Amino acid sequence: MSATPSTPSSRRQTAGPCFTRAVTRALAEEPALEAVTLDRARNTISVATLGRTDVAKLTERVSAQIHAAEETQDACQLLRGTGDCSTCESPLTGPERQNITIKHEHGATTIARVTCPTAPKFWRWRDLPFPKVVQRDVEFLEDHHHEDEWKPQLVLAILCGALGLLAAYVAPPAWRFPLFALSYLAGAWFPAEEVWERLRQRAIDVHFLMIAVAVGSASIGAWGEGATLLFLFSFSGALEHYALGRTQKEIRSLFRDAPKVATLLDAQGGETEMPVDQLRTGMRLLVKPGSQFPVDGEVLKGGTATDESNLTGEATPVEKNVGDTVLAGTINLWGAVEVGVLRPAAQSSLQRIIQLIKEAQQQKAPSQQFADKFGTYYTYFVLALSAVMFFVWWWGFHLPPFSSTAAAQSAFYRTMTLLVVASPCALVLSIPSAVLAAIAWGARHGVLIRGGAAVEKLAEVTIVALDKTGTLTTGELRVEQVASFPPGRETEVAQVAYSLDRLSTHPLARAVTRHGKQKGLTAIEFAHFESVTGQGVRGRCERGEYLLGRREWIASARGDQAVAQVLPTAPGFSEIWLSNRELLGRIILRDDIRPQAQGVVDELKASGLRTVILTGDRRATAEHLKSELHLDEVRAELKPEEKVAAIKALSEGGNRVAMIGDGVNDAPSLAVAHVGVAMGARGSDAALEQADIVLMHDRLENFLAAFRLSQRARRVIRQNLVISMGTVVVLVGFALLGKIPLTIGVVGHEGSTVIVVMNSLRLLFGGAKQG
Repeated sequence: MSATPSTPSSRRQTAGPCFTRAVTRALAEEPALEAVTLDRARNTISVATLGRTDVAKLTERVSAQIHAAEETQDACQLLRGTGDCSTCESPLTGPERQNITIKHEHGATTIARVTCPTAPKFWRWRDLPFPKVVQRDVEFLEDHHHEDEWKPQLVLAILCGALGLLAAYVAPPAWRFPLFALSYLAGAWFPAEEVWERLRQRAIDVHFLMIAVAVGSASIGAWGEGATLLFLFSFSGALEHYALGRTQKEIRSLFRDAPKVATLLDAQGGETEMPVDQLRTGMRLLVKPGSQFPVDGEVLKGGTATDESNLTGEATPVEKNVGDTVLAGTINLWGAVEVGVLRPAAQSSLQRIIQLIKEAQQQKAPSQQFADKFGTYYTYFVLALSAVMFFVWWWGFHLPPFSSTAAAQSAFYRTMTLLVVASPCALVLSIPSAVLAAIAWGARHGVLIRGGAAVEKLAEVTIVALDKTGTLTTGELRVEQVASFPPGRETEVAQVAYSLDRLSTHPLARAVTRHGKQKGLTAIEFAHFESVTGQGVRGRCERGEYLLGRREWIASARGDQAVAQVLPTAPGFSEIWLSNRELLGRIILRDDIRPQAQGVVDELKASGLRTVILTGDRRATAEHLKSELHLDEVRAELKPEEKVAAIKALSEGGNRVAMIGDGVNDAPSLAVAHVGVAMGARGSDAALEQADIVLMHDRLENFLAAFRLSQRARRVIRQNLVISMGTVVVLVGFALLGKIPLTIGVVGHEGSTVIVVMNSLRLLFGGAKQG
């Protein structure tokens, strides 16, 4: 579908070119944004998104782009309703125009990116108020000084314990009260801050219960038990914050301090320092040896190797030549290179990874959602039960209400004991501590897990569906041969194919584009460009209309036997055909099977998982891959909607399907799968947005690590739940019978909390290891 040029009359009623340019920039910079509609009558802007997105930040960024358009004189005239945009009549340039569609209907203008027909079914529309000026900032992780918050907590916990021991066993009677008071102050300092924050929100939690029990213990003269409670509670709190801080450090250790400025090259080759957050798509940068690449870019001149260990964990240098992509945060090892900016700093791979991790930490596992809901009601139940039991022991069993005797403990003492042992501290920590540890280990080892739900769901998978190109194969296709029929026009075939494919993001197109750049071919400008889902692309220029795509599509369009007379490529090779009235050509590409693919498939089958290929490629090629890797099933020549249908069919009978893919055409399949897994380095923005798990730097073997991590995390969560609930059941039983002193109750309760936290930390240090 091509861009539809606006007529003067349409501009008077709808949006003008300034708005169009602003939206085009927003679409280029916001991968989750699919379309924007301006309705002047309603004075609103509607946005369509695909996958997860931060609506507030998206609103700010779209508002900033539109406001920038309004700042121009022509846009201001347009907003006043004059319709005088005579100075803004120039249409969009070729590449801008070919990547969008524009539709005018009922006084509203809709601008959308060119995509497959299936994608709009998954768009989510939202109405936004007409934007005002908003400051646009680059988002980073929160301040990391909280990572070491556990240290002062641990110091105060130790001080609480030491002062309590001095008061109980060493100090003379006159010093006991001041020492116990100081012990209480040290132990209750941080819990009291939490209680105050909750009370301001009109809520209570386990911190309130512990403070209440400590105060109650002191009120009946059980200073030692109260000090023991505060020591163990504050100590377990320090361990909890240590686990969270260690998680944050593991994540932050992935990313070195990013450069703040970049060296910008002008048209004459002059160098200028520019802040990284001001870089825009298309700018040319000079990156010298030893420097970090400030943004995602494409090598335009020179060659080098990069250190990508901060993203992949591997120290092996990766060679980069003209046409190759370099990622923000990686290090240029030895060659000075000129790089074209692919996307702003806020949209770089590095920032995208950080944002995914932030989202992951905020998303709760299903079991954690249940535990949180259960814990809230359970806390009120414990308070009510303790109040009831106080009167039961006092009036029913005739125990002294407050003062214990040598023969019997007071009702209040038993109530404090029950309140302690029944508190859900360990339960509250049992799931989030394990989930955070799993996310941190995964991030450190090249697996980005987007939330607790993915941690649990991956362990339930019974079928693994895999895309072919870029997943089971390297995705690094290379042009093996360019042919024309009849021979002699091979250079023209390569030039036209390069000119069309540079507007596409398909892996085959990337290979042809890289080949054209390396050969120094000159691009032809196409006035019309259309992506035909599952078939190829169509373009029109001064030389006429060209088709570039699959053999069957080209043969059908030509209506002759010219294509049929040429033998298909051998298995393991791919081909794309180019045709117009006077020219017919073929480009043969090769895409090698990943060296790790065979081992991954064998491990998956050994784990009892069924493996299936879902690909749009030829059946012969898919069958060859099946025989090479010993896969269980192959489904070939699938369009995006057919992949979705295949996932749904595989899910029948209670099967849980994990889909691994990387392209735009895989995004709908990732959305409907039980777990969507995207290849991180070459994965499209749409695929990454839909994925529950992202495999960094396209390392397929990391899926095995993620699967084992998920299995182990699920075991740890279950162990934590058994420990926390089992401890509560046993201790509450003894407390109701009056057979447990407060000190033992405190040790048992806080001991279970410490055990749960330490058990979760095994995931952080042991990760996907069995056990």
